Amino acid sequence: MTQIHPSAYVSPKAEIGRNVCIGPFSIVEDDVVVGDNCRLAGHVTIKSGTALGADNEVSEGAVLGGIPQHTKAGSQVGTLLIGNGNRIREYVTIHRALAPTNCTKVGDGNMFMVNSHIAHDCNIGNHTVIVNNVMLAGHISVGDGAYFGGAAGAHQFCRIGRLAMVGGQSHLSQDVPPFVTVDGISNHIVGLNLVGLRRAGFTRDEIKDLKAAYRVIYRSGLLWNDTLEVLKNTFTAGPAAEFHPFFTTGTRGFVHERKTPRGASIKIADAPDTERPIRKVA
Repeated sequence: MTQIHPSAYVSPKAEIGRNVCIGPFSIVEDDVVVGDNCRLAGHVTIKSGTALGADNEVSEGAVLGGIPQHTKAGSQVGTLLIGNGNRIREYVTIHRALAPTNCTKVGDGNMFMVNSHIAHDCNIGNHTVIVNNVMLAGHISVGDGAYFGGAAGAHQFCRIGRLAMVGGQSHLSQDVPPFVTVDGISNHIVGLNLVGLRRAGFTRDEIKDLKAAYRVIYRSGLLWNDTLEVLKNTFTAGPAAEFHPFFTTGTRGFVHERKTPRGASIKIADAPDTERPIRKVA
């Protein structure tokens, strides 16, 4: 049974599914679809041109389908399509696409934590985790199972590959390949996302192949075209086969691996102070 709080406004031109709950002071505008079993808490705003699938939970203060934050945004903009089973926490904002014929897309089973922002024309996959205060600019693509730590930000048109782990406070201006971890301090790749791979059920052989491909990409010293050729011919099946198409379709460049700068001195422990007496601890 659908329940709509008396203080909520739901347009008669909106399409509301079965067993939907809409909390106090929420607004559902014209040309909105809310799927079965959705839960909208208080003070939620669903703007025109937005469609939600089934079983979505939207917390207080979230605004879905807002006008793009773009100087060329006119009176006619695109749409927002949200899949099933997403959890959208307090004050999350997800904007519609910029062009009338385009669509911002969110898949299934995602978690958007407090105050995160998804801009116009983004394409978010399935089962991603977007932590508090993450900022994704326009036209960003996020692969299935990717994870963004708190306050991370990404420049427009960046791609974040499947099961990539982006550390908190990262600021990305290039593509992040699938299956890797980006350190939030250096903004560089520091290895594979082994925890995420194991949780996703990857086998030992699959992880072994990913490690081998990672060494080809970041440790072999090959020229870039030769690296692509090795990836294409050596890793033809399984998850490792995803590297080649990802690297051959990028336009912004790719995040580099973190390495010790050339010529840097090696830090060693200080020599013991022989003049200071050694105090034994019982």
